[in-house]
Amino acid sequence: MMKRKFFNGWVLLTLALSGAMSFVSCESDDNSISDSKALNKSIVILYDNDVHCNIDGYTQMRGLHDAIVRSDTSYVGMVSSGDYLQGGLAGSISHGQFIVDIMKNMGYDAVTLGNHEFDYRMARLQELLSKMGTNIVCSNLFQYGESVPMYHPYIIKQYGNKRIAFVGVTTPETMDLEAYSFYDDERNQTYDLRTKECYTIVQQATDKARQEGADYVVVLAHLGEVNSDTGVDSHGLVAATRGIDAVLDGHTHSVIPCDWVENLDGKKIPVSQTGTKFANVGKLWISPDGQVRTSLVAKEDIPYENAAITRTTDSIKTLLKTVTDKKMATCDFDLNAMEGSEWTVRRQETSIGNLITDAHRALTGSQIAVMNGGGIRSNIKAGIISYGDVVNVQPNDNYVCVIEATGEEILNMLIKCTAKLPEQEGSFPQVSGMKYTIHTGSHTVTDVLVQDEGADTYSPLNLQARYKVTINDYYANGGFYRTLQDCRLIETTSMLTRDALANYLFLGLSGVVPTKYKEPEGRITILND
Repeated sequence: MMKRKFFNGWVLLTLALSGAMSFVSCESDDNSISDSKALNKSIVILYDNDVHCNIDGYTQMRGLHDAIVRSDTSYVGMVSSGDYLQGGLAGSISHGQFIVDIMKNMGYDAVTLGNHEFDYRMARLQELLSKMGTNIVCSNLFQYGESVPMYHPYIIKQYGNKRIAFVGVTTPETMDLEAYSFYDDERNQTYDLRTKECYTIVQQATDKARQEGADYVVVLAHLGEVNSDTGVDSHGLVAATRGIDAVLDGHTHSVIPCDWVENLDGKKIPVSQTGTKFANVGKLWISPDGQVRTSLVAKEDIPYENAAITRTTDSIKTLLKTVTDKKMATCDFDLNAMEGSEWTVRRQETSIGNLITDAHRALTGSQIAVMNGGGIRSNIKAGIISYGDVVNVQPNDNYVCVIEATGEEILNMLIKCTAKLPEQEGSFPQVSGMKYTIHTGSHTVTDVLVQDEGADTYSPLNLQARYKVTINDYYANGGFYRTLQDCRLIETTSMLTRDALANYLFLGLSGVVPTKYKEPEGRITILND
């Protein structure tokens, strides 16, 4: 396998940012001072989740924080429930550094980890978190075989005369979704999220925080409300525990002002999510008499900003603009990965999936190309397509590679990665050089055809034959449910998936997206039988 350095040319931008600017810190307000008003002041904790590098929302969240402080009606804090380092330009181009430059000046009381914090692999994650200057809480992340978690399970913060413990927990799905951070090159496990013990670990952290004098326990969770293959979700966490006062959740991008879920004692506990990309800012409210509620404030309804955070984000935008404005192509129609809140690219053929897989196959000349729908993260609007648009579509640092797979291995992959339909599935295979039919009732795949070399005709997949398949390096450690990880690696190219798309647009298509990509071409047929 070709060895590659972690950083590419974009590291120069990070160094330029560090040397050219001096960011102004937003110091946290001291909430530990108790005065005669303490018994009449509520506590407000603002929260976010799944920001995914939408840096515009930070100044408004901090501005709202500052406005509440000025009102002198509540003690106020801020927390985050994960997925902030990856998912957009600012994260991809700086390998997370630009996001840290913002968050370290926000004044968060505590943040936990989402699965996409692990996209840059463990060494880079630890480096970034060490620079964030805030409390990282995660109760279930361990070095494999160790008994003490890598980060504090919780942190206790004082607000007037009350103490709140923030307990962190991240989804065990991360061990599959970002498996390359949990296994070494020989596939030996190096880190663990303790799937089977997850609820017990959170309960133990809650009990210990209570013993240390916490008046309230708030869980910063990145679990989601949808039952996953791990059996771990935020509603299940509440139902399996006691002593938790609220769960501020993430991962599934749900918009949940407040779900009331019964705990082990039959007490109803609020669970909340803000959506994604700062669609909302969450507001946890604890009244002077101890009532706990959650609600959401739409970002567009927040009239406040923080000048220091705005200066930081504006400077980052200026640096990004110099890189991302380069024109790659023009397109007379939209290329959509999602419609509304639904990721169509994760449950059906899409023209943007066809374009990307064609780009990857053109780079390598293989018979087939496959791209997981979850790796396609944005729409492309009609008009000029810039390099920034391409990065937003494929923000993850995955390299194009070529493997050799048998027809049987390809078929098994297709069956496994489409079995959840009609649910959205991050491993849903967008394809080039291949056609297939999905039967959602029987969860089978039939009529798999492979394009004949140098022709527009197709022949049936031969289960015993070996095919060259272009794929991204995510396949080797967790991608596609590990169905292809034992295939022979032919080549790992030096090109990121997004750069393969950029080259195809600029050179392969001579800067104009043809009308054949206006609609899906019939590569994937779905039958509800």
